[in-house]
Amino acid sequence: MLRGDVGLELGQRVARALRAALDVDITAEEALIRPSNRDGVDYQCNVAMSLAKKVGKNPREVAQLIVEHLGSADVVEAPEVAGPGFINLRLTRGWLEEQVARLGTDDRLGVPTTDEPRRIAIDYSSPNVAKEMHVGHVRSTVIGDALSRLLAFAGHEVIPHNHLGDWGTPFGMLIEHLTDLGHGDEFRISDLNGFYQAARAKFDSDPAFADRARRRVVLLQGGDEATLRLWRELVAESQRHFDHIYDVLGIKLTAEDTYGESFYNPFLADTITELQQKGLVEESDGALCVFPPGFKGREGDRQPLIVRKSDGGYGYATTDFATVRYWVRERAVDQLIYVVGAPQTLHFQMVFATSKQAGWLDDAHTAVHTPFGTILGEDGKTIRTRAGGTIKLVDLLTEAVEHAEKAIPETSEVEGAEREELARVLGIGAVKYADLHNDREKDYVFSWDKMLAKTGDTSVYVQYANARTHSIARKVGRTVPEDAPVTLAEQAERDLALKLLQLPSAVQAAIDDLAPHKLTAYLFDTATALSTFYENCPVKKAETQELQDSRLHLLRLTGRVLTLGLGLLGISAPERL
Repeated sequence: MLRGDVGLELGQRVARALRAALDVDITAEEALIRPSNRDGVDYQCNVAMSLAKKVGKNPREVAQLIVEHLGSADVVEAPEVAGPGFINLRLTRGWLEEQVARLGTDDRLGVPTTDEPRRIAIDYSSPNVAKEMHVGHVRSTVIGDALSRLLAFAGHEVIPHNHLGDWGTPFGMLIEHLTDLGHGDEFRISDLNGFYQAARAKFDSDPAFADRARRRVVLLQGGDEATLRLWRELVAESQRHFDHIYDVLGIKLTAEDTYGESFYNPFLADTITELQQKGLVEESDGALCVFPPGFKGREGDRQPLIVRKSDGGYGYATTDFATVRYWVRERAVDQLIYVVGAPQTLHFQMVFATSKQAGWLDDAHTAVHTPFGTILGEDGKTIRTRAGGTIKLVDLLTEAVEHAEKAIPETSEVEGAEREELARVLGIGAVKYADLHNDREKDYVFSWDKMLAKTGDTSVYVQYANARTHSIARKVGRTVPEDAPVTLAEQAERDLALKLLQLPSAVQAAIDDLAPHKLTAYLFDTATALSTFYENCPVKKAETQELQDSRLHLLRLTGRVLTLGLGLLGISAPERL
């Protein structure tokens, strides 16, 4: 769906032309106006081809009728019908200058708020208690945070939802092992990985310990105070670790956003009862299962989701059903978004299908899985340490800042504490942008050299572009009014101005497809347009003060656009580099 003054204006004109020429009613968004990269073409309209069959005419004839009734001489130069029925549009210089000048007085830079705000719960990050966060948590955390920021900026009510793994058999094992060791609460997150591995080894090799661990789970679920005390400290220490990681990453998740598996435990029995009452549960080999229609295994048999195991325990599906039920009924959300890895795609398809059968999801209450691929090392395999182990996220972020500090040029304007902060901003921004600028559904290769490069599609390149707008303004030594006139005599000025006006479309595309890479692509293109402007359009040595004012205005707008765009991705935009 297209948004923004330029696209909306052109779409409305095309809609009026169709109504006058063919008595066809469409919305401005249905006019299929899209930015174009062709020389001499600013926007392209493709609606003639989609309407041709409906109106019984060939696409070029429909396009020609639109052009004849467009009445847009104040906005576009003479439109051109091209190819099978495209309409090429080039904005008039005067109208473009007027739109850019108006942009300077708009706090939202042309990005509107939604006409249909929704209440959205978004599930992201979701680490496990008693384990340090590792590199595998980067994608869910960073993508989820970016989507949360984008949706909130659009005017939706966004409720972050950190679904921690904090319940079940693993905690029976770990608490029993800690009890054997005589541990109270004197442990730290760095200790717990080793404790868990030792507990797992005992569980697999010692039947007596396994029995005690299972009984410990029963004690935990039954509210045994000694067991709960140790469990609470495991959760608290883990939360301290998560909070530290989120603070370093600049992620908007707090302890208040935590909804662990334990939170849903009181709802599981009622959830199963409701599924049974609606005739959706069947017994299979002693377990209770649901069989959503249309899902089959390799042998063609119906694919089950276990809601209660034969031993009476609950599985992930039960918690996920309780989650949907809780957020829709108790919290009155309109949409659930799950930012979870691609391997869970089938699981969520089955959960959503069953939730629709149960009546928890419908046309007004929807759920979407937002899958993502894997982070690969430069060898093309899942990224790991040189020793083959899992990379701790805290170590990765520390390394990011170290690499960024080395990448800051000696000619940098900053030093001392400001330089340290700059290294943090560049390093963390590089990690986030490297993840977000890739299509989230695809795997990507993690490379320090590529992500910290000052050229190419990197956060550093975009951040340097923003800093350049401020640096030039400082060298000129004066500011201009926000509504200063804009003159677009040079092609580089015009190209930059067009890019600035396309911010609303880029933001909306990222929201519509839950695809942050559509915004990063726009930011890279805008930074590239700025580079061409810088090379061809002197500011300090502009021929007249009016021309200098215009170019300073363009620079200020570009800095605002880049800062806003990076901010919507959770990335800082320093003014000095």
